[in-house]
Amino acid sequence: MTTMTFIIIIITGIVMALASTLSKKATADREKCSPFECGFDPKSSSRLPFSLRFFLITIIFLIFDVEIALILPMILILPFSDILMWALTSILFILILIIGLYHEWNQGMLNWSS
Repeated sequence: MTTMTFIIIIITGIVMALASTLSKKATADREKCSPFECGFDPKSSSRLPFSLRFFLITIIFLIFDVEIALILPMILILPFSDILMWALTSILFILILIIGLYHEWNQGMLNWSS
């Protein structure tokens, strides 16, 4: 058992070392690293500043999208579950959502104009 584990660790190490040495590029070509614009020099920088506000709104949307995906099956399991446990679970889940929404509102994350 110990020898088999030792052999597996050695084989894994050899494969990882080979993969890391074979995957590295030898030189970084300046032309390959620059953005392609029909052979002409780029007019502006390809690295534009990203709006952090837009990123936060996107994250909030994804969080609430996942929450909706978790709420919908709760409606489907209502006939098959104990009504008291279903109600407590639903109320707790929605309460957590409301607390999260209040926290985002309190922190000013929902103020789109500022």
